Amino acid sequence: MTIWQCTMCFTTMDQEEVPGQCSSCGADNRVILDKETVPETLEAVRDRARKNLKGFCAAYPACDGNFDKICQKEAYGKPIGFGGAGAGFSFRGNVAALEALCLKLRVVGEHTEPETSCTFLGTKLDFPVMGASTAGAERYGNAISEEDFCRATIRGCNDAGTMAWRGDTFFYTPEDNPALRAIKREGLPAVPIFKPRAQDVLKRLIRMAEELGCPAVGVDLDGCGSTIMARHNQPVFRKSVKDIKELVQASSLPFIAKGIMTVEDAVSCADAGVRVVSVSNHGGRVLDATPGTAEVLPDIARQLKGQVIITADGGVRTGYDVLKMLALGADFVLLGRDIIRAAVGAGSLGVRIHMEHIQKILKKAMFMTGVTTVSDIDSSILC
Repeated sequence: MTIWQCTMCFTTMDQEEVPGQCSSCGADNRVILDKETVPETLEAVRDRARKNLKGFCAAYPACDGNFDKICQKEAYGKPIGFGGAGAGFSFRGNVAALEALCLKLRVVGEHTEPETSCTFLGTKLDFPVMGASTAGAERYGNAISEEDFCRATIRGCNDAGTMAWRGDTFFYTPEDNPALRAIKREGLPAVPIFKPRAQDVLKRLIRMAEELGCPAVGVDLDGCGSTIMARHNQPVFRKSVKDIKELVQASSLPFIAKGIMTVEDAVSCADAGVRVVSVSNHGGRVLDATPGTAEVLPDIARQLKGQVIITADGGVRTGYDVLKMLALGADFVLLGRDIIRAAVGAGSLGVRIHMEHIQKILKKAMFMTGVTTVSDIDSSILC
């Protein structure tokens, strides 16, 4: 008799063959493991992700979009997968922009343990890092169902003391939306981010999010260039300031504008009533040859810090990278590719393990740079 464990809810089941689904939470058997093989460390989670994502992502120690990586190698002109758009310059630019920044080692001062807690739109978080609005994980080798992926990110982030944003892609519809189903099923705070669909469709989706009690809702404005959406009869559009204002006014929920890379766009969104400006180039997946997000973040922060909440993503792999983004002016930082790998590696358990590791390294980085709270972090720790 084998003891099987669900890596979504941790229920154990005794039987000869792997169960078809979890007897408690209903997750399918792709996230049910022999209890003796359930990962306990981040490396073990990544090892499983490497196997489950074979052909898509090798979970390299350095996720940088270079041409020696499977996601980008010989990928020009092919579907993006885990890689970046075009030749991957934007993907690599995100990583390079953060690598170019150094942290000041400051060790003289009172001995104080860093405090990373913060509040996002009224929800207390243990640290200022959230799961980004990724989607489509089931298409990477069918290693996890889409709804279980969404549930894993929501539950795993919550278990780590933070929150997940949920994404949108070509096989999501208002009638069949894995992200919204997962939010309803889990009953935990999560933020749905939708592609820039037609206004009437977005208003319908926003109402659905409102009914679920989501803390906020948003639109991936940079998704307007998605060709895969159009090919699957899911048209997307550029949004004017008038369009954005209309969406803001369509709900009482705080509105997030994601995919902002210029001061001009950021100011326009703020003027339209957006509460959160998310500085992002979609992980380098929508337009090649953009700057890294860490390059444009300081100018946007100088213009809008304190007026709106600013989040940033792109190239963030470690707690050190998180600290750099916060020092550049972000209020919160989002993780994308690593959350997919973590969920595929070990469901919500993998996501929790990864997020807890990020918090651990962030605390260490804060301690060694002489900052004690998140609000103390500024550009003075960079060199």
